[in-house]
Amino acid sequence: MIYPSKGTLLIANPFLKDPNFSRAVIFLCEHTDEGSFGFALNKKFPKPLEQLIPDLNLNDFPVYQGGPVQKDALHFLHQYPELISGGEEVMENVFWGGNYESLLANLKNNDISKDRIRFFIGYSGWSQGQLDAELKEKSWLTVQATRKLIFDTRPEDVWKHSVKHLGGDYEVMVNFPIDPQLN
Repeated sequence: MIYPSKGTLLIANPFLKDPNFSRAVIFLCEHTDEGSFGFALNKKFPKPLEQLIPDLNLNDFPVYQGGPVQKDALHFLHQYPELISGGEEVMENVFWGGNYESLLANLKNNDISKDRIRFFIGYSGWSQGQLDAELKEKSWLTVQATRKLIFDTRPEDVWKHSVKHLGGDYEVMVNFPIDPQLN
């Protein structure tokens, strides 16, 4: 495990009871003394992007539930710094946000592929010291993110692949039941 920073994955402990984060994998975009925020990579939102922005006429761009905070805001991670200016590089060739008008224009022109962008409703956030306390409680496991886990892995496989990425003794956790009382 590594200390969290930009570009780290937070992997929910398999026994974490919080329904917002059960088997969640959070991609951290910021981790400072003031707080932390990121996006859940594996929680699909029930509506695709074209239902949230109807005038785009797109083909089923999926949207994910980034977390329980500010569920009325749309965020995005992408690999298009040449098309979407103003994004913040979180890790090599993975950018958070950017110019919304550029995003819309490039979506309308079909210049953006589904496998190089992810949309999120809301985000996951922690106040000063909160995430560090949860890490001490062993609520989260940490590993360096990869573009493959962010953009190329099916949402239902992200948690398992992230745990396997930890290697060693952690790999057995993949088979743990969600509720051990049902075992």
